[in-house]
This record gives sequence, structure tokens and C-alpha cells, in this order.
Amino acid sequence: MFGLALLDAIVIVGYLLGITALGIWTGRRVRGTSDFFMPRKFGKGMMMMHAFGTGTASDQAVVVSAGTFKHGLSGIWFQWLWMFNTPFYWLIAPIFRRLRANTTADVYRLRFGPSVAILFALVGIIGLAVKIGLMLKGAGALIDAGTNGAVSPEVAMPAVAILFVIYGAAGGLSAAILTDYIQGILTVVFSFILLPSVLNAVGGLSGVRETVNDPQMLSLVAPDKIDALFIATFALLSLIGIVAQPFIMGVCAAGRTEMDGRFGFVVGNLIKRVCSAAWAVTGIAALAYFMQEGLAMGDSTPDRVYGQMAQTFLAPGWLGLFVAALLAGVMSSCDSFMISASGLFTENLYRPLRAGRSEKHYLWVGRLAALVIVGTGVWVAFKMPNVVSGLKTWLKIAPMLGIAFWLGLFWKRFNASGAWASTIAGFLGWWGMSYTGLSEPLQILSYLSLSVVAGALASIFTKRPTQDDLERFHGLIRTPVEAGETLTGPCELPAGRQVGTRPMWFVGTDFEFPRPSKTSVVGFLLASLAVAAMIVSFMWLMT
Repeated sequence: MFGLALLDAIVIVGYLLGITALGIWTGRRVRGTSDFFMPRKFGKGMMMMHAFGTGTASDQAVVVSAGTFKHGLSGIWFQWLWMFNTPFYWLIAPIFRRLRANTTADVYRLRFGPSVAILFALVGIIGLAVKIGLMLKGAGALIDAGTNGAVSPEVAMPAVAILFVIYGAAGGLSAAILTDYIQGILTVVFSFILLPSVLNAVGGLSGVRETVNDPQMLSLVAPDKIDALFIATFALLSLIGIVAQPFIMGVCAAGRTEMDGRFGFVVGNLIKRVCSAAWAVTGIAALAYFMQEGLAMGDSTPDRVYGQMAQTFLAPGWLGLFVAALLAGVMSSCDSFMISASGLFTENLYRPLRAGRSEKHYLWVGRLAALVIVGTGVWVAFKMPNVVSGLKTWLKIAPMLGIAFWLGLFWKRFNASGAWASTIAGFLGWWGMSYTGLSEPLQILSYLSLSVVAGALASIFTKRPTQDDLERFHGLIRTPVEAGETLTGPCELPAGRQVGTRPMWFVGTDFEFPRPSKTSVVGFLLASLAVAAMIVSFMWLMT
């Protein structure tokens, strides 16, 4: 079948039938939009695998392996650029859980009003369609290379999309989280399955070092390619943008408690960093293999190298497991993105215009919206030149509204005019800077600065937010989540619940900086130590 051995075909078909059946079975329990978009019922283990599965996909293996194949070990920063942000996830997760929202656009509506919520919903849907396209692009390249061209990207990309639409549209976020547990395990398999064979073929890590004997290729920082400024700038960009990635609401808030979200978000992403290291080593080992075998390294090779290694080294059955795990990596992320984008359309664009309809009506609107959004993602995948350029484009979308979130969180004077000004200035600056001769990191720093200044000035010279709106927003964040809460609507406290209090820095000013709790400090420090240990260990292993 499609150039695969019979055993490979059996493994792949078995996985696809099983995961689709599980998703459809979960859909039988969906009764309304709250079940579909934000179930709030999962524990630490499920949330960990949800964060890992949503944030980890096979297109990232393509990006990292292609980056290390071209630039050396510094290519790992195409995914490790989030590494330094991981401790902040410990602080971000409880904020999202306490906001008690169904979508992130609900939060923007609460803080800035309906116009900014609509803006966020539109930008968020576009960003998620681009991300779905990016993931399908990477999957297509892998399947094409892994089947030795028997399954082309033009066939693979829409086929994969159809599969996750079927179970995702049936079961919503609950189906995504449940299937992510299995698919997350398969993604770990996908990340490490090639490594022993490729390393063995080139004489292990010592063989890699002897063959790829350019010091820059074996350095985590490449002065002429991926230098310290590149790493720091993209890390800042991703930290600003992470709060405006629509799917982060589900990653943080679908758990039963704040700690479920905290643990899942941090630990799930630490597992991803380990997988990224495996992709990087596979990429640099593949380069050594190409050099030892005297194989040509054409322009199309980097995006295909991970799949080519699978085709070369994996025996029947194992290749089928590789393809199944590849599909799991894509589907475990795309299903969450699809549900997040569908939620933005249904809850924040459609429902305000068609209020008073039944929950069943909104549920079907969400399912139809999911189908259209994924179809757009498939179109984006066909138009995208390569996965690295697609990743960079996607990274730059969310920060334009992320700036508004951070300023609105810490500065009470920041208002809707500021949110609009910062977003418009950011996008215009991004477009304008692309015509300059500045390096990419300097372009990013320039338009981010322009966005902050524009938002601050617009807020200063326009009307202050009302005190009632500010108190509702910050009151939610100050009020811890209690087990078994029953919510009457998005961004609302349970009936009879009193607003919590927290000790603050800068009391009596327009700045809202809560004093961190012991749990926050200890968790942040432990996550920081884990990050440092991972970087140092990888450097020691490779040198």
C-alpha cells in the first residue's frame, strides 16, 4: 500500500481506526459548547500530555532537523527558543485558569471591550489557520520522504486533515485531550525511534564529531547564522506571544485545578525540550551520514532529511510505527488548534450576532467552522514555501496582540485604544521593517518597541478604563479556583463567591504587580533549574 510493506500498512491503519473511534466515542458525551470548547475536568497527567501533544508535532522535527542539517547544532533553537520561557509558564497557567474564560477572546472582551475581542478572534483564527498549514506542510514532507515518494505531499496533507477533523469535530476539546494522551506517547516514540540507527551508522557521537569537524556546526551558537541576539530576540518574541496563542487557554484552563494546569504546562513542555534535543542530534547525525556516504545535499534535502532517514534505516513494521507516530504528532496539535479557532468564531464572532439560539445550534456552528478553518489551513500548506519560513511567519502573528495582554495585565491605564494602536503599529512595523536592511532580530526589536510606544501613547491620551471593568478583570485573577466550581458564564465568578485579595507591590498606583506566593517562587526556581540542567547536559553530551 502506497509503497509500504503490509506490516507497515496494518500498523498505520490500526492506529488511524483506533484514534478516530476513540474521538468519536468521546463526542457522545458532548452536550453543549462548554463541553466542546472548555471542559475543565482533567487532572495533572492528562493536562501534561495535552500540553505536550498540543505543543509538539512532527513539523517541529522537520524544522529542527532541517535547521541542524543546514546550520549545525544551533538549529535546535528553532524549538529551544521557548526554553527560557518555560519557568514563566508556571506563573501564566493559574492566571488563565482564574480568568474562567471559554476562549482567550473572552479575556480581551473583559479587559478591553467587544471591539478588541473581535480583533483578537480574527487575528487568532488567521494565526491558527497558518499554524495548521505549517504542521500539515511538515507532515507532507515527512510522509513523502518516509514513503520514498509513494505518498506525495499533495495527497498526504488533505488526508491527514480529514482524519483529525472527523474526531475533533465530534468530541471537541475533550476528544483532543483524551486522544492527546495516546498520541503524546507516540510522539515520544517518533522523536527517538530513528536516533539509535542513525547514530550507529555514523559511528556514534564521536563519529559525528569526526565527520562534521567544523566547530561552528557543533556549537549551540553560530555567529554567522543563529547567534545570541537571534536566540534572545525570538525568545522574547515567543514570551510576548504565548499569552495570545488562542490554544493556550485550553492548555492552562481545561484542568480541574490551578495546579493541574501549572504542572501540565511546565512538565509537558520540558518533555518537548527533550524531544527537540533528539531531533537536533538526528539532524546533525544525518548530515554526517550524507557526508560519509557522499550523498548530494540539494536545496530540497533539509525539509526531507528526517523522513529520508526513516526510509533508509527503519525495517517494516518500525516504519509503519514511525508514520503512525508522525500522524499522531500532527493530529494531537491540529485538533486543539482547530477547536480553539472554532471557539473564537462561534463564541466571539457568531454568538454575539445570533444570541438566544440553542446550545445544539452553536455546537453545530462550531463544527462547521472547524471544517472551514482546517480547509483554510490546507490551502496555506500548499502555498507555504517551506516549514522554516512558515514557522517564522507564525511566530510573529500572536505577539502583536500579546503586547496588549501584558500591558493590560500590569498597567491599569492601558485601554482599548492602546490595544488597537499597539496591534496596528506592530503589524505595520513588521511590514515596514521587512523592506529595511536590518537583520531579522533588529527588525523584531524595532517593531515590538514601536508597538509598545504606540499603545502607551494612545492609552495616555484617551479615556481611562472604568474602575468597575478593571476590578472585574483583576478580581478574577486575585480569586483562586475552588474544586467543583459551577460557572454561569465566561469570565464570571461562581454565584456567591467573594473576590479574593492579594498583597501588592506599588499600592495606590496604576500598576498591578502582585507579590508572588511561595508556590509561585519555588515552582519558578525549580523550572529554571530544569532548563539550565537541560542546556548544560546537552552541551556536555555533544562536546
